Amino acid sequence: MKKYLLATALVGLGSAPTIAADLAARPYTKAPALAAVYDWTGFYIGVNAGVGIGRDRFQHDWLNSGSPYSFYASPQGGFGGGQIGYNWQTGSVLGPIVFGVEADIQGGDLSDDRTRFVNGPITTSYSQKLDWFGTARGRVGIANGPVLSYVTAGYAFGNVKTNATQVIGPLASSFSTDRTQSGWVFGSGVEASLGGNWTGKIEYLYLNLGNKTDISTLLATAPINTEIRENIFRVGLNYRIGGKAYAPVAAANWAGFYLGGNFGSGTGRDRSSLSIPAVPIVESFNLAPDGLNGGVQAGYNWQAANWVFGLEADIQGSTQKDNKTCILTCTAGLFAAYDATLPWFGTVRGRVGYSVGSTLFYATGGLAYGNIKTKINTFATGVPVTQSFSHTNAGWTAGAGIETPFTLLGLLGPNWTTKTEYLYVDLGSNSDNFIVGATPATATRSVTEHVFRTGINYHFNSPVVAKY
Repeated sequence: MKKYLLATALVGLGSAPTIAADLAARPYTKAPALAAVYDWTGFYIGVNAGVGIGRDRFQHDWLNSGSPYSFYASPQGGFGGGQIGYNWQTGSVLGPIVFGVEADIQGGDLSDDRTRFVNGPITTSYSQKLDWFGTARGRVGIANGPVLSYVTAGYAFGNVKTNATQVIGPLASSFSTDRTQSGWVFGSGVEASLGGNWTGKIEYLYLNLGNKTDISTLLATAPINTEIRENIFRVGLNYRIGGKAYAPVAAANWAGFYLGGNFGSGTGRDRSSLSIPAVPIVESFNLAPDGLNGGVQAGYNWQAANWVFGLEADIQGSTQKDNKTCILTCTAGLFAAYDATLPWFGTVRGRVGYSVGSTLFYATGGLAYGNIKTKINTFATGVPVTQSFSHTNAGWTAGAGIETPFTLLGLLGPNWTTKTEYLYVDLGSNSDNFIVGATPATATRSVTEHVFRTGINYHFNSPVVAKY
């Protein structure tokens, strides 16, 4: 750098000696040194946006029978907010360890007003909304240069609104609560440098805002039990205050074939109904299967400078299940108890991404398919009947993720990467006819899933991995 500055100065002096003689000498300013190792230490501030879905179990014994209705409210919607935090980085035998604290607050509209039970002359409706929430958490992660993989946990709080109404002929009554509830949160994420002092992250949080029991003021006084559980999927953008400058890194080589495996979790929001026209009964509710997913993927990437285009196919088994939903008064003489599962599913997707050094930020979307099973145990007019339905459906999926090098304490070479991604899966709907007691009935189920997972890939064309 000094030789380059000197040569430039000599050229200038030789070409314009008179002007140079009239000007005072310019002071020499040394260029700032570029850090050799990425250091996460320091304050940061940022913004986030995402989607949330609740799996909030209700139990309402409005008949005072001792056997309450059991169903899920699934408040879903978008949100946005901001966060502030501080990181400390230290070395260890595992590599650089980052400890941090972070606080955030978000406004949104996570709501659900679908649940409605029509039993002859009685109509009972429920709605729920989470209009803001926040957390105060600790973070601990392992840094691989400009990439931080972390887990996080701490305190959570949010405002929950619950409403119920009941109509019997000309009589009507309502019940509502509007309160701030608190509890705990845990989750995981990946954060990576975008260049300069900017970083981007993808994150999953599970919020438990506690259980509440309220005495309803509907036509029959009875307890309403609610369990508030929220699944938060979000992306964030942070600015590191006072961060050091780092040497630019060439984009990794992502082109070629790869194979890998994945593991994660999924939560469903399956809009469902049960109709018995002869009674008449029309029950509209949510099935909410959740559980673990795991499987394999294969893909191919093409690359043009920093832009990466690819195709990927995957298939996985799933333990997602909802066996807590019970409707049709749910008394000993009349009930319909559900066991809803998603045994397996897969996707075939396109990917488009941008490589910042050895980190690939991407969006993805395409075809989804999967097996949907619904078992309904019914009892009416003294006749127990079990109905089972199985469908293989096709639909669509969309999501986003981050993929980075994966060395596993130096045991793996530059061919290995790990990814963290979110997928929204829509597998369409099914309608099935069967008999409850001696009466024809129709059950419907529309399947939508939120999937958050981590994968590991082996690239047959070794990526260019930056060294820190």
